[in-house]
Amino acid sequence: MELDRKVCDRARRSRDARFDGKFFIAVTSTRIYCRPICSARSPKDENVRYYATAAAAEAAGFRPCLRCRPEASPGTPAWSGTSSVVSRALRLIGEGALDGDGVEKLADRLGVTDRHLRRLFVQHLGATPIEVALTRRVHFAKKLLDETQLPIAQIAFAAGFASIRRFNAAFRAVYRRPPTAVRRARRPGSARRRGPGHLR
Repeated sequence: MELDRKVCDRARRSRDARFDGKFFIAVTSTRIYCRPICSARSPKDENVRYYATAAAAEAAGFRPCLRCRPEASPGTPAWSGTSSVVSRALRLIGEGALDGDGVEKLADRLGVTDRHLRRLFVQHLGATPIEVALTRRVHFAKKLLDETQLPIAQIAFAAGFASIRRFNAAFRAVYRRPPTAVRRARRPGSARRRGPGHLR
């Protein structure tokens, strides 16, 4: 998905909330990506890259900001402009289509080849179906870590991971630290607002 650099620059500099979730800001000097509303000090223009989705930013090697929490941004309106095949695939991924099966079975359900589906995802979202699914799982787990008191094992399975080991590895790959460290660093009272076992 094409992003207008000038529009993104203006939205970033003014921290325009209307663009929250519509694109993500990646900073090459820190290797972190943020939401347009992030309160962190503005980076130099030459260090800024823009991505339409969090998955694309992560596929490019950037990790989520722990201050503005990209996993809590509005429901990625940027994805609504995708092709009908990708839109249907995203809905199925959201329903867990890749939690147990591979991209081949997802492509079969959509009536396309797995190669064509990967090409469409990269074209429209800047990331493969597996990268999109993994980003969604890890982000959901991060929200649960921040907003509930659920045990980490329960969070791993609720987010669609088949094992604690895979969850820990995926989480560490994205956030560069284990889930336990992120939970310890969360804002005081964030879990109490939601209750001990609240999943939404």
